[in-house]
Amino acid sequence: MLGRLDAEPTVAELMADMGRKARSAAQPLAIASPGQKTAALIAMADAIDRRKGEILEANQRDMANGEAAAMTAALLDRLLLDDKRISAISESIRAIAALGDPVGDVIAEWDRPNGLHIERVRTPLGVIGVIYESRPNVTADAGALCLKSGNAVILRGGSDSAHSSKAIHAALLDGLEAAGLPRDAIQLVPTTDRAAVGEMLKGLGGNLDVIIPRGGKSLVALVQNEARVPVFAHLEGLCHLYVDASADLAMARKIAVNAKMRRTGVCGSAETLLVDRLAMSTHLVPLLEDLQAAGCEIRGDASVTALFADAKPATEADWSTEYLDAIISVKLVDGITGAIDHINRYSSHHTEAVIAEDRNVVERFFNEIDSAILLHNASTQFADGGEFGMGAEIGIATGKMHARGPVGVEQLTSFKYRVRGIGQTRP
Repeated sequence: MLGRLDAEPTVAELMADMGRKARSAAQPLAIASPGQKTAALIAMADAIDRRKGEILEANQRDMANGEAAAMTAALLDRLLLDDKRISAISESIRAIAALGDPVGDVIAEWDRPNGLHIERVRTPLGVIGVIYESRPNVTADAGALCLKSGNAVILRGGSDSAHSSKAIHAALLDGLEAAGLPRDAIQLVPTTDRAAVGEMLKGLGGNLDVIIPRGGKSLVALVQNEARVPVFAHLEGLCHLYVDASADLAMARKIAVNAKMRRTGVCGSAETLLVDRLAMSTHLVPLLEDLQAAGCEIRGDASVTALFADAKPATEADWSTEYLDAIISVKLVDGITGAIDHINRYSSHHTEAVIAEDRNVVERFFNEIDSAILLHNASTQFADGGEFGMGAEIGIATGKMHARGPVGVEQLTSFKYRVRGIGQTRP
């Protein structure tokens, strides 16, 4: 029973009901055919395009509220939707629809000496809870990825993107209905009351199988500390770019500006630039001049400020700060050893990149740094599930259990074993 007849349901009652509905929807979703799920996703993408005007209008309301609340430029950029970004949302859903269906995939199989044939097969996780801030596109990405992987999902977006998320969610429901799948397969928490998050962290009476937080450090810490169900952690993107003395200067200049300035508010934006001390006379100043020309504030260690007058002195806090803004901290290091030491001390284990032509430097970087994504001669801004060919992502998981790196459809599955025999009994 949802609640009393003479009163609105409490947040606890509302969330418990959503959990029960999600569990019921998860059952038919887990056995839905690949064709049915693909049809739903294509219908969702069509609905996003069809409802573009409504989504833009809703986003304008959120942007106005955000500006009135004095949100930072980085957060407003995360919140903003325009024609191009809405088209990217529908294109992302179509890309997910085109992926192979992971459910039922045989990951491995083998025969035992006694004749048993064993298969390890992908299965949905069940019901996933996604708690996120600012980015309204997560509503579509998370809903589409969970559907493709056969999971029901409960989405709890931030209050700052409430109108945008609601408009996008309406398009997702259109897709579910068009394909004959249960509407409760993708639910959006209708209240901005923080108590709803607390109820999700408790597990909704056993109906939530995993929680994925996507947001700032405080949100992730809250979820990790209080959740009673497994968590796929998406921590801050304190990303590093190391430029070795062997680096091609033209390449390094192009990558450095892109890694920092393409979009400063994304988790794959480079926050710290490390330059080989052996390259300070050739590489450092051109790199900093390019960044400054692009509008980036430079904060450097003593060696950097001595060589680049416009650099502000960096403090100890700068090395562990995710700016999400046009600011970068810069340090000269003693080659690859110094770079590895600095990254391993300050990194959030999200994404790091090395620009180098020396193979030994690259191998040490790949072998001795333990972050979810490592790149060679490429921008950190490629830290994105869509760029990895996953269609989209729910987030970049920085933990080591189950999912790590971009969380796409395969990462939203577990597995079971199928064992086929011909009458064997165990002696």
